[in-house]
Amino acid sequence: MAQNEWWKGAVIYQIYPRSFQDTNNDGIGDLQGIINKLDYVKSLGVDAIWISPFFKSPMKDFGYDISDYRDIDPMFGSLDDFDTLIAQAHQRDIKIIIDQVLSHTSNEHEWFIQSRENNLNSKADWYVWADAKADGSAPNNWLSIFGGSAWQWEPRRCQYYLHNFLTEQPDLNFHNSDVRQAVLDNVEFWLKKGVDGFRLDAINFCYHDAQLRDNPAKPKELRQGRGFSEDNPYAFQYHHFNNTQPENLAFMQEIRQLLDRYPGAVSLGEISSEDSLKTMAEYTSDGNKLHMGYSFELLTNDYSAAYIRETVSKLEQEMTQGWPCWAFSNHDVERVASRWHHSDNTDPQQAAMLSALLASLRGSVCVYQGEELGLGEADVAFSDLQDPYGITFWPNFKGRDGCRTPMPWQDTTEFAGFSSQAPWLPIAAEHRKYSVEQQLAQPNSTLHMFSHFMAWRKTMPTLLLGSIEFIHTPEPIVAFYRHYQGECTLCVFNLSDATHSLKLTLNTPYIHDELPHNTGQYGNGELLQPRFGCFFANI
Repeated sequence: MAQNEWWKGAVIYQIYPRSFQDTNNDGIGDLQGIINKLDYVKSLGVDAIWISPFFKSPMKDFGYDISDYRDIDPMFGSLDDFDTLIAQAHQRDIKIIIDQVLSHTSNEHEWFIQSRENNLNSKADWYVWADAKADGSAPNNWLSIFGGSAWQWEPRRCQYYLHNFLTEQPDLNFHNSDVRQAVLDNVEFWLKKGVDGFRLDAINFCYHDAQLRDNPAKPKELRQGRGFSEDNPYAFQYHHFNNTQPENLAFMQEIRQLLDRYPGAVSLGEISSEDSLKTMAEYTSDGNKLHMGYSFELLTNDYSAAYIRETVSKLEQEMTQGWPCWAFSNHDVERVASRWHHSDNTDPQQAAMLSALLASLRGSVCVYQGEELGLGEADVAFSDLQDPYGITFWPNFKGRDGCRTPMPWQDTTEFAGFSSQAPWLPIAAEHRKYSVEQQLAQPNSTLHMFSHFMAWRKTMPTLLLGSIEFIHTPEPIVAFYRHYQGECTLCVFNLSDATHSLKLTLNTPYIHDELPHNTGQYGNGELLQPRFGCFFANI
């Protein structure tokens, strides 16, 4: 594989810097904390780190509201710290991917401060402004994903501005070529600093319908949440006009043209649309747009062999040329160890099985910090909530703080080795028994199973680069072949907490007995799969 295609089959470890490790004792994680833990990250067997936003920001949405795209927020460190992080990671052969939030800025960004003053200044058309209707109401019926209208009145201009997210996150006007160039210049700033790629936040939200047409209503029986709860009014519409516009495809090409000037630089787009799998295929097709795309389709509550098989198969049908990236968890959803479990307690064996399943699908994978430990969702009291999304929709939706609590490095210290001071979110008491220190001392821990599997996976070209062929198995079994250059690997996963048997016809398989995940027993044409068991065989 060419060196500049390092991302194909890569395991990308997402770090939420606020919650990774704090080194300056302010209760908030920082860049130096990531540097201090690079040896740990290396031991996991991952290929790259994706770092959530660390840019200068008023932190209304915890960094996804950027006020300066070319500077580090002091709570995280400095540009010198970032340079050190790049150098130290590259010494360990770890790639660095950073978030870029292109569709919107903070309302404290200098562009917006100028744009809102009047409609005559040089930045007047850099955001999406629109006149009120004759009765003073918003220009159309578009809704914010964080609740309420997507339009906010600005008295300086006597106009509304668009915000698909918080009111403090005004949307840029990508119909303006100067905006597109300024955004690309910001991206190139980090390329020149040596980053290896970008995770592009809400990338299908860059363009809006220039005619500002109303979104049509969605029937109640068709409402579903992908990154938002179904009681959110946002689910009541088809979002045909406030995102995923045809013009965005040309902008994806502009991004790719820039990245192609920096060999090995990669783009990973976060996509949430009416048909996210179709949009993923469109945005990664022909080799001239994004390198990879991922969606919320496996970040849902749906947990069945049929759903996983159908979701991946649908993308395979749509994505004939592009490259997928899969995730079971991230900083926006309930942790998978809780979301896909059958009881209040997480199960280490299931957590290990899910990591193996994720990393066995065709494509690259994103692993959220703590998944290697099998962490479940933390129970955060309303009084401790920080996330405006959760505060707005409490108690039906508790927001995203439960997956953002600090990493438990130790179980004996007051703040679990994350900080010497009280952290920005409380340490989850239930996480202490899953601490890194505890699991490193346990040979059969979830952490060791994770790192062993990732090390073994690197030796398996079928799992890194092969095609995927599903076997139609009954619930709760997911089974598929991975084919690559004449080699074939059978992968079988039991999603349940009960033992199941499966009839198989294999041609003298070689079973990788040294792999802790090979819990299945095969004989006389029958595979016996214990609870949350995995089975791999070269055929």
